[in-house]
Amino acid sequence: MNIRLILLSCFVCLFVINLSQIKAQHPLIQTRYTADPAPMVHNDTVFLYTTHDEDDSQGFKMLDWLLYTSTDMVNWTDHGTVASLKSFSWVTKDNGAWAQQVVERNGKFYMYCPIHGQGIGVLVSDSPYGPFKDPINKPLVWQKEHWEDIDPTVLIDDDGQAYMYWGNPNVYYVKLNEDMISYSGDIVKLDKNPEHYQEGPWVYKRNGHYYMAFAATCCPEGLGYAMSDKPTGPWTTKGYIMKPTQRTRGNHPGIIDYKGSSYVFGLSYDLMHLETFKHHERRSSMAAKMHYNADGTIQEVPYWTENILEQIELFNPYRRVEAETMAWGYGLKTEKMPDGRICLTGIDHNESLCVRGVDFGKGAKEFSVLAACNVDGGHIDIRLDSTSGPLIGTLEVTRSGAMDRFKLMSCAVNGAKGVHDLYFCFRSTSQKNNLFFLDYWVFK
Repeated sequence: MNIRLILLSCFVCLFVINLSQIKAQHPLIQTRYTADPAPMVHNDTVFLYTTHDEDDSQGFKMLDWLLYTSTDMVNWTDHGTVASLKSFSWVTKDNGAWAQQVVERNGKFYMYCPIHGQGIGVLVSDSPYGPFKDPINKPLVWQKEHWEDIDPTVLIDDDGQAYMYWGNPNVYYVKLNEDMISYSGDIVKLDKNPEHYQEGPWVYKRNGHYYMAFAATCCPEGLGYAMSDKPTGPWTTKGYIMKPTQRTRGNHPGIIDYKGSSYVFGLSYDLMHLETFKHHERRSSMAAKMHYNADGTIQEVPYWTENILEQIELFNPYRRVEAETMAWGYGLKTEKMPDGRICLTGIDHNESLCVRGVDFGKGAKEFSVLAACNVDGGHIDIRLDSTSGPLIGTLEVTRSGAMDRFKLMSCAVNGAKGVHDLYFCFRSTSQKNNLFFLDYWVFK
């Protein structure tokens, strides 16, 4: 093995150890590649809608949109695909499900979806979890003379007027009607883009200031922002939220205030770099805390992995917890079953899952999991604080029959008191791959 391969192997090992066992948590999702994070706060929960780079992507191979939720910013629950290119009957493309955003108005949830080369469509749902349906059966916007209709973002101003902005390399906007699925007036092209603007606008209002964050400079891309006194501009560039760095190529901002703090979301290639440094479009969603100055300007945020994303509330294990909820689970996968449930899959020997900041209180006595297994199964070693930490119990996952035949399995636990990071360590003596499917778990 040459020295470069040795150094790469050491880097990968250290990266996995650091990300799985220290308090920094990057990237947010490890079971799939997730790009273009679009966070929305609803009912005290962060709903994170993302695009999806396929595992075998070379360039952009994007077919659907995904949803994850969290109440503590570090443990995320996978809700699977909420929409896809097939959600639009008029779409003829078999690729191009690019950066979307979801906003709520009058109890309904509107998803604005660019289909690269076929304009921007809109979907609507009565629930932030979907299902999302096409209410107009045609593009909301499609300027057929070019391919600039990408990356929509929507602002609903204090007076009730909604605006949709989008575009690469130019910025456009329209005034949406109250129904959110049509617009009045003409499409307006900004006379002057914000300085360093590339694509991916994210427009919002905070404390009387209008902000347009965007992918800035190329290439690589950082996150820049501009401010205005009006929703229609003119926009004055203020600087970078995150400077461009050679550690990433593309970027796409999403910004929210949540439980007293501000957060910026964006992209990295760090998950892909665990496998290869050859460039592919296999991106991962990231997040970091963000701070404003007294005048409304934004303090620069260091590169994602130079931040610590703090857990903002403890995790309650004494309830049904979907098995696809985790802070770290590299190597694992999730899958939608025929009956609609999302399950944890791709569970191999020597893999593990981490849930951070679990509050066991005075102590747990029993652990149960709903699982399915039609082969030899295996074991779940339940440990605290690391994959080699104190063992509080071992659950044997036995054969349940067909993979759609789930059964509840339980074991005693001892020593689970107070607050700990929780690790499920999967092992088997008879097989190496696809040990079982997990639906949910609970402590008692």
